[in-house]
Amino acid sequence: MNISPPVALTIAGSDNSAGAGAQADLKTFTALGVYGLTAISCVVAETPACVSAIQAVDPGIVADQIRLSFEFFPVGAVKTGLLYSREIVEVVCDALENARLPRRPFLVVDPVMVASSGNALLKPDAISIYKGRLFPMAALVTPNLDEARTLLGHPVSNEAEMREAVEELAKMFGTAFLLKGGHLRGAAATDLLFHEGRIAEFSAPFISGVRTHGTGCTYSAAIAAGVAKGLPLETAIREAKEFVTKAIEEHFQWSHGGHATAALNHFHGNSKSEDG
Repeated sequence: MNISPPVALTIAGSDNSAGAGAQADLKTFTALGVYGLTAISCVVAETPACVSAIQAVDPGIVADQIRLSFEFFPVGAVKTGLLYSREIVEVVCDALENARLPRRPFLVVDPVMVASSGNALLKPDAISIYKGRLFPMAALVTPNLDEARTLLGHPVSNEAEMREAVEELAKMFGTAFLLKGGHLRGAAATDLLFHEGRIAEFSAPFISGVRTHGTGCTYSAAIAAGVAKGLPLETAIREAKEFVTKAIEEHFQWSHGGHATAALNHFHGNSKSEDG
């Protein structure tokens, strides 16, 4: 029996702790019934608490991974995560622009700039390539409030400012923007989408006290998975919001070597505790 699930490609960094980056994206794709491909941009030694080191992958290898993915698989959606350097952002743009495809995949750009731990992840000179080339190619860009501040040059500190910022960003780059509001840490985590001239709101209860990472990676991957399955954008976002909220709510927790470590539960629909 032949089985041909929808296919999505993540272009992202490798996270050894598997809570963020390409590993989180693959878990998300799998949980949502999508076959996941990867193009690894860099290797990151990290935990939810800190980033120890980052090693870029040769840009030519990044380009080859993308090229082969398009040649051999019917990629329905692409998401980018951590791209790390100007050189890698440029080859990603080249590979996406030069791909000979019957239909261009839906592109979700998660502009990963800073880790949850506060460590910088993106080299500053790469931001101009995001603005000048990658954002205009995207069907959806998903910044958090810190990334919106970097892009706009001013802080976004409440929901009214979020409404102004998401419209400004969408009009500035000519594409849909989903501005994530979880960093406001209110009673609800509210995200705003500006698309087709209007704002749509997506809200879920804010879950406090969970120190993990990879929520942004998981959210954008879940959106890409939904679109790859043929869902309309707003439906894909709504289902992705529910998915990532549940992954936070039912997170894993370990105590080892004097450290408390948490991780998202990407398979929350299928996991049960030992005692049932």
